[in-house]
Amino acid sequence: MCGIIGYIGFRDAKEILVDSLKRLEYRGYDSAGIAIIDKKQQLFKDIGEIDEIKKNLPDFKGTIGIGHTRWATHGGVTKENAHPHLSSNKKIAVVHNGIIENFTKLRDNLKKKGYKFLSQTDTEVIAQLIEDNYTGNLEKAVFSALKKVEGYYAIVVTCTDEPDKIVGARKDSPLVIGVGDNENYLASDVTAFLKYTNRVVYLNDGELCIISNKEIRIFDEKNIPIERKENLIKWDLKDAEKSGFPHFMLKEIYDQPETVHHVIRGRISEIYRTIEFNEKVENLLKNGINSINIIACGTSYYAGLIGKYLVEKLTGIPVNVELSSEYRYFGTRNESSLVIAVTQSGETLDTLAALKEAKNSGCKTLVVTNVVGSTATRISDAYILTQSGPEIGVAATKTFTSQILVLFLLALKISIIKNKIGADELYKYILQLKELPRNVRQILNQSKKISGIASKLKNANSVFFIGRGLNYPLSLEGALKLKEISYIHAEGFAAGELKHGPFALLTKTTPVVVIVTKDSTYAKMIANIGEVKARGPQVIAIAEDSDTEIDKHADFVLPFPSNSGLLSCVPITVILQLLAYHVANLRECSIDKPRNLAKSVTVE
Repeated sequence: MCGIIGYIGFRDAKEILVDSLKRLEYRGYDSAGIAIIDKKQQLFKDIGEIDEIKKNLPDFKGTIGIGHTRWATHGGVTKENAHPHLSSNKKIAVVHNGIIENFTKLRDNLKKKGYKFLSQTDTEVIAQLIEDNYTGNLEKAVFSALKKVEGYYAIVVTCTDEPDKIVGARKDSPLVIGVGDNENYLASDVTAFLKYTNRVVYLNDGELCIISNKEIRIFDEKNIPIERKENLIKWDLKDAEKSGFPHFMLKEIYDQPETVHHVIRGRISEIYRTIEFNEKVENLLKNGINSINIIACGTSYYAGLIGKYLVEKLTGIPVNVELSSEYRYFGTRNESSLVIAVTQSGETLDTLAALKEAKNSGCKTLVVTNVVGSTATRISDAYILTQSGPEIGVAATKTFTSQILVLFLLALKISIIKNKIGADELYKYILQLKELPRNVRQILNQSKKISGIASKLKNANSVFFIGRGLNYPLSLEGALKLKEISYIHAEGFAAGELKHGPFALLTKTTPVVVIVTKDSTYAKMIANIGEVKARGPQVIAIAEDSDTEIDKHADFVLPFPSNSGLLSCVPITVILQLLAYHVANLRECSIDKPRNLAKSVTVE
């Protein structure tokens, strides 16, 4: 969850660290701190957001330092629990992302040796362990200390006795090296240093690295030196900035016509009527798939549920969708099954653990992610990038629609391989894909109208979202978006299930958002609206723009283009995103940094 940055070079470290932490703040924002070496460890940390902490930051000097922005997992939100943490002798500074499972035992042993602890965190144990193992070589001390640690981590360490190096190590939490000229970086996310370099080296699990201003060295879990190639990040810095929008979330909602284009670019051919992926993906899909398991968390899980409907409709292959945290312990494994892991960051810990379980069971594995070089891309048999660019807002928007589209393309590709779809039908879907950016722009042009409807929801204590078929997981996602950023209680339901219990919660002051498409369930949905209206709530319908009947049944209507077909889920999603955004904005909520949440969930 937390954001980590380390810098060594020729620039003012304080400026680099603070700027990088600001870019990492979506990973955690309850407290932050920096430690810069200038003969001694110059330490400053406090609770609150970066902009507030920055105001009180001393005028530290130095060209080597580490920083951290925290999302609390161990120990309350206090100044003492904020990172970095120092060793007892004040020479060693550590920042950490993850959880040390045996920290109580380690702390008790260290206390017996005379080490003093100032915080309630597990991280401070690492600093003391490194000091306990230090004999003049920092990397050896880190390596020895981590041998005693159980759990998962990304750590970055400095020591005043060796002010020419930073040591980093990772296990099940992301850590990436930024490669500069006469300077280098370590961070939990490339966005931290993208302003300064787009050259990166990824660390794998169990690896340790040493960076100086001139050199990068990497060692495996047996402490054997290894070589690792540089990668180039193709994101532009402006992709990670607000570009004049008041919030990252709104900017990223408006990015979607472009991100839709990025997903399909190079993967569809109108002339040859084909869907194409890279060779590894193609070989995987041709290798006798009898069933599919989709594993994911949060919004990605809802994308997976939509993928289930799409794949089963287009291919006839049975699809099971499971939460990663459940699949890891209880999911069924079948060597003839394809396991598709959907993860925006490629670092979601529960999904990585589930992916490893699938691989260990002999399943074929495919990852849908937004981040090249992420752990998920390195441990799977093949991967597909959503190509959405960096997403800073905690609430997923453009990455969600991109995940849906990748799953749709996969469904089309498998249907071609299994001869379930003809050239003419495929051509129809390709045309719908090409029309999609325009359809999304139509929704964006309705933003003012959606804001007006949002005013009907801003004072609600609870909101229902209902739909059938593809629209059921969209209802779940719409409810999640609203509660994530506006703090209004919201629930999504399959429309036919209201009478089986949820009606007990429905009151006249509970608005209901109804997603209606003119498919085989249309008449049933109109009946469901009638059941809702009989109990007094206002109904907001999201319906096709060609639907001339819906006005008779709903209090308010938000239209989407009727030519979207199966892909109507994308413009509907954009309506739901804008609705949640405007409600949260009217309620003056912290939209980009909702309370208790962080962007990339790298703890269990």
